Amino acid sequence: MYEIMSSDEAIRLIRDGDCICVNSFVGIESPVELHEALYRRYERMQSPRHLTVISSAGFGVWDENRNAEGYIREGAVDRLICGHFGAMLSTKKLVLEDRFEAYNLPLGCISHAIRAQAGGLPGALSKVGLDIFVDPRQEGPGINRISIDESLVKHVEVDGEEFLYYKLPKITVALIKGTAADRKGNISFDDMFMSGDALSICQAVKANRGKVIVQVDRLVDTPSRPRNAIIPGCLVDAIVVTEPEERNEAYTALTGSFEIPYEDWKVWSEKIDTVSTKAGRNSAVGNIIGKRAAMELRVDDIVNIGIGIPEMVSRYARKNGMLDMVTLTVESGGIGGFPVSGEAFGAMIGAASVYDMANQFDLYDNGGLDICFMGALEVDGQGNVNAHRGPGAFAGIGGFANITAKTPTVVFCLTFNTKGLNVEQKKGTVVIQQEGTIPKFVNKVHSISFSAKRAIANGQKVLYVTERCVFRLTPKGLKLIEVYPGVDVEKDVLRQLPFEVEI
Repeated sequence: MYEIMSSDEAIRLIRDGDCICVNSFVGIESPVELHEALYRRYERMQSPRHLTVISSAGFGVWDENRNAEGYIREGAVDRLICGHFGAMLSTKKLVLEDRFEAYNLPLGCISHAIRAQAGGLPGALSKVGLDIFVDPRQEGPGINRISIDESLVKHVEVDGEEFLYYKLPKITVALIKGTAADRKGNISFDDMFMSGDALSICQAVKANRGKVIVQVDRLVDTPSRPRNAIIPGCLVDAIVVTEPEERNEAYTALTGSFEIPYEDWKVWSEKIDTVSTKAGRNSAVGNIIGKRAAMELRVDDIVNIGIGIPEMVSRYARKNGMLDMVTLTVESGGIGGFPVSGEAFGAMIGAASVYDMANQFDLYDNGGLDICFMGALEVDGQGNVNAHRGPGAFAGIGGFANITAKTPTVVFCLTFNTKGLNVEQKKGTVVIQQEGTIPKFVNKVHSISFSAKRAIANGQKVLYVTERCVFRLTPKGLKLIEVYPGVDVEKDVLRQLPFEVEI
């Protein structure tokens, strides 16, 4: 039976050595008060310690002094297992200083491994990750020098087929944020952007005889409608009621609490950009790339659009009338709306449905998308892509590996080089005013996020759209298939490459 507790009381349920699973998505829907109560306790008692923390998509709030950053920095955590570290500003720096073990697994594979544990299985099989960095035959999932746990990902064969086997430590504590708890302890998520892995996490924790702690905005007398009660009260140990954070009207719109028709998506997107401190920036290269990439969309496509330059695809899809003829999706579980960027990435404007994250990755892993548009840090002559880690910095693979593993058409959107690149477009002609000093096309990528060999074997169509030309992946490597007006093929493309390409 659940109990209503203060955050400080609830955190006493956590013991040294526990494995905590946090339900959140990059920078949204993290149970901030629970994290900060844990930090208060650790400061006072140096306990709980030797913690392992798991999160499919990370659990930061874009602030190095809030949420979990404090207790991680002070030494309460021995091991982190996350799909993405982007919003964890302090933590991702400490990872590279070898302060604790840290592992980066594809977001969807963590989600599926949590669901497997909820069903009494030790782990989950997947073809996602084969031949990229997480494959133990490549680098493995460890991010730093002390992260050498070989149990998390194994290469296996089943019935003559190869898979990666993802196995997580037994989860013993759930930290969840919900909207409301009714008098039976049932938890609803009505005013939230997503429910993520919440139910699977709770089921896994109870299977392991652990504790489920849920932070909610309010208690309600009227029982939730059965389909709205994402977590049944019988799975909950502690409910912590906190004052809800104030939300701008623009962010409130993302909860689905009122309908946003297609014709109003642009207005709400602009409102969100105005209040977000991490709004995307407009640029000539982004416009060129987005316009060309959007030409690959077809009527009735099911689509995923990555963050950064790929977001420009949606702008041009709206301009050419295609946006209303395709179905957009986002990794957190939203489908049929318009994904937002910045601090609220993971939420959707006007979503038709928001379901459990593991179900979304069922769709992605099985080739349910028709096309995806992804960013890239580096591309080599074979067509391999690094999208998750640069020299001295990383954010993590997130859902990138799941999305690109089996989608029939994969479009990478990237500049030819960076740091100082200055490009203008005048009357349809591209003018390269200045080249960047850091090349994006390299002899060998630092780490493989996307395997060209695997894509060729899968029969995927792969394009690399830049601000000056387009390449296509072939069994021989990259082939130059298009050069934009104003671009000198020899000077602006071929001489800039460290490898030869097919023409």
